[in-house]
Amino acid sequence: MHADFSRVTFRPGKHYSAVLAQQGRVQLDADANEQTAIALHRERTAVTDLVGRHGGPAAAPGFLIGYKPGDRVPDDLTIGGGRYYVDGILLDATRPAPGVPAETDDGDQDDGEDATVWGYWTQPDGYRDPERATDRLPDKFPYLVCLKVWERAVTAVEDPEIREVALGAAMPDTAARRKVVWQVLPVPGAELGLTARSKATPADVREAFDRWVAGRGAPAAWLAARAERPSRADEEPCPTHPEARYRGPENQLYRVEVHRGGTADRATFKWSRENGSVTLPVASLDGAWVTLATLGSDDKLDIDAGDWVEVADAAHESRDERAPLLRVEEVDLPGRRVRLSAEPAPGTGRRADRHPFLRRWDHRGSTGRGAPRLVEGALALKDREGTWIDLEDGVQVLFRAGGAYRPGDHWIVPARTATGSVEWPRDTARRPLLQPPAGIETHYAPLAWVRGKAAGGVTDLRQVFAPLAVPVESTT
Repeated sequence: MHADFSRVTFRPGKHYSAVLAQQGRVQLDADANEQTAIALHRERTAVTDLVGRHGGPAAAPGFLIGYKPGDRVPDDLTIGGGRYYVDGILLDATRPAPGVPAETDDGDQDDGEDATVWGYWTQPDGYRDPERATDRLPDKFPYLVCLKVWERAVTAVEDPEIREVALGAAMPDTAARRKVVWQVLPVPGAELGLTARSKATPADVREAFDRWVAGRGAPAAWLAARAERPSRADEEPCPTHPEARYRGPENQLYRVEVHRGGTADRATFKWSRENGSVTLPVASLDGAWVTLATLGSDDKLDIDAGDWVEVADAAHESRDERAPLLRVEEVDLPGRRVRLSAEPAPGTGRRADRHPFLRRWDHRGSTGRGAPRLVEGALALKDREGTWIDLEDGVQVLFRAGGAYRPGDHWIVPARTATGSVEWPRDTARRPLLQPPAGIETHYAPLAWVRGKAAGGVTDLRQVFAPLAVPVESTT
């Protein structure tokens, strides 16, 4: 998650049940966050053990899918309100009431739409666009409708209500939030190996869906990290010990993130020494010029000429999309403006209600022999698998050969000045161990099998569970 953490310490394999504060000690964000992670892990594990991989309460199961064929508009789905659990994660499809304005216009009329039901095009974190052919529902039957579930961090840049205005504009924001993102999406039957001729039963559909999910879930990219003493360390003044391997002047939480997916011939990555948390809200766009609502609070958290940035907003983050990175060419401090190397892609960063922002990445493009080259602003992995890649100040990473990379997959590497090294798992011979990505962890559940436009052409694939509690007299 892109937020300003010191480090992330939760490890399920250690089987800790609680974080215990000690008197007179320094309080760290990592301790509080680990307690939250322990509680979530225990809660979701218990729900999964009791409910199974997915299911809803029999009295109020959410996400009932209905099919609405379009005439002169794209087809649509209805998404019923209620609750559902996917791998122990609670999802609520209940649509909030719109509220009643204090002053109403006599001409206000009900448009006839059911305000309690979401639609495929109106679902809160879907951001589906009818103008995009890839967003439209399949024009061939049958197809599956499923839930895609994941989590991301939200800061005050995206949700200004998080900020306590009483602290003043000069103060930084406080805590971030962890948001569950659910999206109702179609999967063509052919992608599951099922067609209209197969006459698949609900059990057949569920089995095919499980195979489809299994093929998407296993990590196929692994990374190791270490700190090695830079070859020119003696020429660089630094307050750390001269034999330190990590030569940075401050503690950092490095984030290495896949930008463009695929095999190494196509994949790219980017990195940040601040866990990708340096974000500045965008007030407006004018071609390649970006006007910012605020600047960074200090030299460490601002944007300079030569930085690589991405323009993003709530829709960009919820859709988990990756646009080409852009280079900052010019900074106008009095006007709070920056000029980018190109105009941001259409549809991103131009709607104030989606809270657009710039996110800074810290790679600049290495010039040494064998260093990765830049492709659309990110670092290319081609010919670099299986070799150590320098980030900065002695921090190095290695991608295992033969990886298949997914956009958004990332690893975090804490670097500490006290030890002059990075915190990374090692074997008994002190060799860095390859690790799977720290995220993004995505969960899926089947909802409905849409067979056609005729009445009754939707088969409900949801599962429900009954309450465990029963009256005392029924047990005697």
